[in-house]
Amino acid sequence: MAVAVGIHDIALATGHYAMDLAELAVRHGVAADKYYIGLGQHRQTVPAADEDIVTMAAAAAQQIVAEHGANDIRTVLLATETGVDQSKAAAVYVQELLGLPSCTRAVELKQACYGGTSALQLAAGLVHRDPGHRVLVLASDIAKYDVDSAGEATQGAAAVAMLVSADPAVAVLEPGSGLYTADVQDFWRPNYRTTPVVDGKLSVSVYLEAVEQAWKDYEAHGGRSLGEFAAFCYHQPFTKMAYKAHSRLLEINGVAPDRLRLDADLAHFTVYNRMIGNSYTASLFVGLLSLLDHAEDLSGRSVALLSYGSGCVAEFFGMSVVPGYRERLRTAANQAAIARREPVGYERYRQLREAELPEDGSSFTLESRGAGPFRLHAVREHSRIYQARRLIRV
Repeated sequence: MAVAVGIHDIALATGHYAMDLAELAVRHGVAADKYYIGLGQHRQTVPAADEDIVTMAAAAAQQIVAEHGANDIRTVLLATETGVDQSKAAAVYVQELLGLPSCTRAVELKQACYGGTSALQLAAGLVHRDPGHRVLVLASDIAKYDVDSAGEATQGAAAVAMLVSADPAVAVLEPGSGLYTADVQDFWRPNYRTTPVVDGKLSVSVYLEAVEQAWKDYEAHGGRSLGEFAAFCYHQPFTKMAYKAHSRLLEINGVAPDRLRLDADLAHFTVYNRMIGNSYTASLFVGLLSLLDHAEDLSGRSVALLSYGSGCVAEFFGMSVVPGYRERLRTAANQAAIARREPVGYERYRQLREAELPEDGSSFTLESRGAGPFRLHAVREHSRIYQARRLIRV
C-alpha cells in the first residue's frame, strides 16, 4: 500500500521592519489606493541589516525542530533566489545554527519563485523511498527591486519551513502534477546585479499562460476536476496577480470569474501576503499558511496549488488536508510575527536597503537590530558568521 507523504508541520518567519505602502505612494506621487487596491498590497516587510535568508529560514525551522526534535531529519532542502553564496548552500548555515547532526544532507535549490515547490516534491520523493526519513524544506527570500521602479511596491521578505514526512498531520501531497516549462526572459537577475531585470507585462502574460498549460497537463494526467477543490493557492508576486491567475483557471473551465466567486475562493489565502509582500519561493506557502489559519475547517478536503517561477517553470498540484490539522497550526505565532514588525517611514526604509555589505572582502561587524533568534554577526575574510542572538557579544 502506498505511503501517505506530505506536510507534517509548517512554520513562518519574517523580518523586523514593515513599511506601509502609503509611504511609498507619497514618494512615487500616486494615491495609496494604487497599491492598496491596484496591487492588493498594504505593507511590505523590510529586513534589518543583520537579517537575511539564512536567519529567516533558521527562525522558521527552529519552531519545527523545537517541537519535533532533529531525529530522522536527514535532509535539509533550502529554496531561494536570493542566495548568499555562489557555491556554498545556505542550507549548510541553517544546519549548523539549528544544531542538526552532521549526518545530514544540505542542499540549495533555485528556479525563481518555483524553487520551494521543487524542494517539496524532491522531499516527498525521498520520504517515499524511505518512510522513516523526514525532510526539512525551507523557502526563504527577500524581494528587492530598483528604487522608484514599478516593482518596488511589491517587495517583501519571509521564510516558510515545512517538515515533510510519512503519515503527515497537516496535509497529504496528492499524486499527479501538471507541469509547464518555457524559456522566457520575463524576470531574471544576472550575477552582476543585486536587483532583477523585469519585463512586467510579459511576466503577467507568461504567468497566465503557465496557469493554463500546467492545468491542461494536470487534466491530461488524470487530475481532479475543478469542482473537487475546496480552496486555491497561487504564487503571489502581488495579491492581485492571484486573482488574475484564478480568473484564467475559471475561464478555461467554463466558469465566470465574478467578484463574489473570486473572493470566496481567494480571500483567506491572501491575508498574509497583503501585509508581507512578495517572498519569492516562500510566497505560495505563505498563502497556504494564510488559508489554513483563516479558512473554515478544511479537514478531508483538497486544496489546489499553482506554483510559478519566472523564466519559467510552473506546477499545478493538490493537497488533501488532514483531519485535526488545526491542532498543529501556529496561527497566533504567525499573526504575532507579522504584527510585531517595527513600522518605518520612507527615509528609514531607504537607509535599511542601502546598508549593503562590503563587496571588497573587508571585514565588517553588524550591529544587532532585528529581534529574531538568529542574526548575521559579521563578515570576516570573505566568510559570513552567523550566531544565535543570545550569544552575540558585539
